[in-house]
Amino acid sequence: MSGNGTTAGDDPLQTAVWRLRSRACWADAAALLPVGTAAAALQRTVLLVERCLYTEAGWEEAEDALRTAEALAHSDEERGAAACERGYLAYSATLHGVRDRADEARSALGRAAALIEPGGAGRALLDFRRGLVAENLTRSAQAARAAYRRAHAGATARPDPLLLSFTWRHLAGLALREGELAEARHGFAESLRIREELGYLVGTAPALVSLADTEEEPEASRLREEARRLFRLLGGVPTWLSRQLAPPPGAATA
Repeated sequence: MSGNGTTAGDDPLQTAVWRLRSRACWADAAALLPVGTAAAALQRTVLLVERCLYTEAGWEEAEDALRTAEALAHSDEERGAAACERGYLAYSATLHGVRDRADEARSALGRAAALIEPGGAGRALLDFRRGLVAENLTRSAQAARAAYRRAHAGATARPDPLLLSFTWRHLAGLALREGELAEARHGFAESLRIREELGYLVGTAPALVSLADTEEEPEASRLREEARRLFRLLGGVPTWLSRQLAPPPGAATA
């Protein structure tokens, strides 16, 4: 899945927003933001689009927020960021089978690429999302890896630790698919370490499950059990993780 590359910093408002966001309270976080500015409208969109990806719900609210962000965007950077969110929302809807919006995702991300300068603030995130489309919609591992590596380099240079947790995770996923177990384990471990350091709880359970897939017993079971604990703590979010955390056949259930 994807990050938007922002964490709290020293701003009390952003600290509060981050704490709510990291605990899967996206609507509460969005409600804290002021109304009427392009920056706040974009951040509200980021939160509500992320909620769609993690909960498979809230699509109309995200669309409404996105239209507001698009209307308030005036600079190329703002328009590019809004286009990047539109591409990500369309990608998420396609990924979850809500509606096939793959063409819209590609078009919006292409528009974002024309607006966001190479080396600009949103370029690494855009590269990452183009990698997601290549991996999961186009099914091109080679194109995905190239995009993830560009995103990884950009997130390292800026630096953007949350985005790095995603690039580590997805590069590791490609490595695991190709049988590169040591490389995959390292990438998943780095992703987990960063998310734990940031307190990004909603992304920690998926990171634990991914790392478990590269470990031997009993460590693999320990990691999955910790993921189940976090999954229950957050009320069954992310929803798509439930399939991976189903208890083994014959296991006792509470």
